[in-house]
Amino acid sequence: MAKESRGIQSIEVGGELLQALVRNGEPMMLRDLAREAGMSPAKAHPYLASFSRIGLIEQDPSTGRYEFGALALELGIVTLRRLSAVRVATPAITALAGTIDHAVSLAIWGTHGPTVVRMEEPSHPVHIAMRVGSTVSLLETATGRIFAAFMPPATINAALTEDLDRLSIGYDPNRKIKGPAIDKILADIRTRGLARAVGEPLRGVNAFSAPVFDHSGAVVLAVTAMGAVGTFDVNWNSPIAKALLDCTNAISRRLGRDVKD
Repeated sequence: MAKESRGIQSIEVGGELLQALVRNGEPMMLRDLAREAGMSPAKAHPYLASFSRIGLIEQDPSTGRYEFGALALELGIVTLRRLSAVRVATPAITALAGTIDHAVSLAIWGTHGPTVVRMEEPSHPVHIAMRVGSTVSLLETATGRIFAAFMPPATINAALTEDLDRLSIGYDPNRKIKGPAIDKILADIRTRGLARAVGEPLRGVNAFSAPVFDHSGAVVLAVTAMGAVGTFDVNWNSPIAKALLDCTNAISRRLGRDVKD
């Protein structure tokens, strides 16, 4: 067993105040902050004074409330910039595939549209004609519909042209989506937070797909669970759907998105 590194107890004690601010999510009075951190105001004050000097904490002179300062904000921004959505999501989809025992893919918005960048296989063999590097349809696949539903229309309209033309749905000269069918599909996906494919476009394969958002609220990934029609439950409230949403919500939180359970 690795020996635990020696730390500085006073820093760890002061860290309780920072954690209390994180949990509360809003500026706090000294007495409330101290209580949340499990210490007296007299003990908390010197820590807050030191944190203020280095910019971790600042006090509003009009209200007396403490909140995170400029250094804390800079640290948060640097952390978010360094986070790779794919890197964060990879162990999560590995765990999801093991939990549901179905294939799970990870897709990003690439040069040519939704592009698969990771695939996790289940314990049993399954034939799914989707591999790393595959670009999938925006309108015919669960993965594609996630991007169509949550990305800015200006970004996806050019890519939608081909799908709309092939499916004879039509589009206007400004490349804006027309047709109540597509509007309804995308609105339903936004409401549920899930897209579903039942036996199509891959014959004999069902799928659920859900979005991953970053700290700004932009969709950065689509996580898709896939399985054979006879074994993959497509009920909206199925254990597969719930496990998928739990997975994508956890990834979004890791990327700084405030997601409510």
